[in-house]
Amino acid sequence: MSLVEAAREARDKAYAPYSQFKVGAAIRAVSGAVYQGVNVENVAYPEGTCAEAGAIAAMVLGGETEIAEVAVIADSPAPVPPCGGCRQKLAEFAAREVKVTLATTRGEVLETTVGALLPGAFGAGHMTGPSDAGPLDAGPSDSGM
Repeated sequence: MSLVEAAREARDKAYAPYSQFKVGAAIRAVSGAVYQGVNVENVAYPEGTCAEAGAIAAMVLGGETEIAEVAVIADSPAPVPPCGGCRQKLAEFAAREVKVTLATTRGEVLETTVGALLPGAFGAGHMTGPSDAGPLDAGPSDSGM
C-alpha cells in the first residue's frame, strides 16, 4: 500500500461531525513502518486534533522519532497543506528534505518538503542558551533570510 493510500484509508475513519472536513495522514518512519492519523473534532471547537499530530503520536507510541516521508489527504478541490502547528510538529521529527505528499480524494497530488512548508523553522538550536549567534543563525533553517 502506498503512503497516500494509507492516508486515504485513515481519512475514512476521521471524526469530523462539525466541519465534515475529514483529513487523513500517514507517516513512514525511517524503519519503514507506517503510522496513520486522523483529525478528531470536539464540540469545544477548536479543541480537536489534526491528522498529522495523530500520526506523529502513533509513531512515537511505536517507539520511533524520525520521519522519512509524509502523506496528507483531504476531500478538497486542491491539496491541503498542514496547519502551522502541524508544520512545526513535522519539523520536530523530520529533516528539511523529507518529502511531503499532499493529495485530494479526487486524485490531485502536490509534492513538497518539510523545509518548503516551514522555512525558518524554530528548532532545538534556538534553545542552546546565550550565544553570539544572531536570531536567524541559531537554528537549522536555511531559509535564505
